[in-house]
Amino acid sequence: QVQLVESGGGLVQAGGSLRLSCAASGRTFSNCDMGWFRQAPGKERKFVAAIDYSGGTADYAGSVKGRFTISRDNAKNTVYLQMNSLKPEDTAVYYCAASLKIYGPHTSDWDYWGQGTQVTVSS
Repeated sequence: QVQLVESGGGLVQAGGSLRLSCAASGRTFSNCDMGWFRQAPGKERKFVAAIDYSGGTADYAGSVKGRFTISRDNAKNTVYLQMNSLKPEDTAVYYCAASLKIYGPHTSDWDYWGQGTQVTVSS
């Protein structure tokens, strides 16, 4: 079992930055690929970024590539999402996810989810 708790969301102006954190509990964190998804009101939950268990491989959605960076600290059981050059269209609830399998861009590829943290970008 892996429990995930996100933090770091908030209100920011367009062009600003935020760093989201996801603290994981459970003894299997270092075996999990980790990811971030986001869900805007009335829309489906969508893939944002993922990082493999070792931190050696990361992938990003095209809409955030070059602006967002995912990283992890296995000693702290924490995964981060650094978000720069934020745009109003980045406004959403951001969810942390963990996978015991090889990660993928679909929600069905992930085994555990956090409760989400709201990110609002004003224009």
